[in-house]
Amino acid sequence: MSDANSTAHWPTEIKLISEEKTLVVSFDDGQTFRLPAELLRVESPSAEVQGHSPGQKKLVTSRRHVNIMKIEQVGNYAVRIDFDDLHDTGIYTWEYLYGLGLNQDRIWADYLAAVEAAGLSREP
Repeated sequence: MSDANSTAHWPTEIKLISEEKTLVVSFDDGQTFRLPAELLRVESPSAEVQGHSPGQKKLVTSRRHVNIMKIEQVGNYAVRIDFDDLHDTGIYTWEYLYGLGLNQDRIWADYLAAVEAAGLSREP
């Protein structure tokens, strides 16, 4: 987890657009990212998804229609997101959200390729 004092990017606004299933995060350097709930869910920083060490990441599928129910600030360094599939253990630091936004296209393409290679689906 990132130390709050070493955070390079601070959010200036975090807005949930529930009908679009999107979290919009604006940062102090002018970057604004539109992060789909599905991406946030399948890339959750929780141990349930990421595992406890490198190489333990789990492929989360069947979340195409997932939405965010609640966002709760955690200290001054992160938010916890509650999803409507009842996943609520990921702590999304500002750096993690910034990295997801900055690398969203690559992360999403890698995810889609992994789902296809596993013969699985994004559909519930």
